Amino acid sequence: MKKHGEKPFVEIYADGACSGNPGLGGYGAILRAGEKCRELSGCEKLTTNNRMEMMAVITALEALKRPCSVKITTDSTYIVKGMTEWIKGWIKNNWKNSQRKDVLNRDLWEKLLKAADGHEIAWEWIKGHNGHYENERCDLLAREAIKKFRKGAKDEKA
Repeated sequence: MKKHGEKPFVEIYADGACSGNPGLGGYGAILRAGEKCRELSGCEKLTTNNRMEMMAVITALEALKRPCSVKITTDSTYIVKGMTEWIKGWIKNNWKNSQRKDVLNRDLWEKLLKAADGHEIAWEWIKGHNGHYENERCDLLAREAIKKFRKGAKDEKA
């Protein structure tokens, strides 16, 4: 139980999917705070799997209305390593990676940093497609967002 003045604890599960890479992409996220649970999803026309993985986390963090203690669980090593190992070096080196090339997806890394600001975040990597309930659900939300987008595109043509 949280004491007065402590940040609320929220669990975030996030995943992305792409039909083609690059291609049509979707993302899904689950936010859980105690007994409350909320699902988010979305789709973009031309994107990559890494961008959709990032959008899942960004969208979930942006949904938080106040600073929280957050545990983010994802099957994306790109996000976990990016936020826990690489990002400080990228910023220090003016958004250049270890090969002195521009960091890919800088726009979303900056958006993720902004969304994470004010929260205490613990990052957890899990193996994807391994029976983890929330990860499987997020993957389904992402794939359903893609299907819904395709259906909408077909309906517009009819």
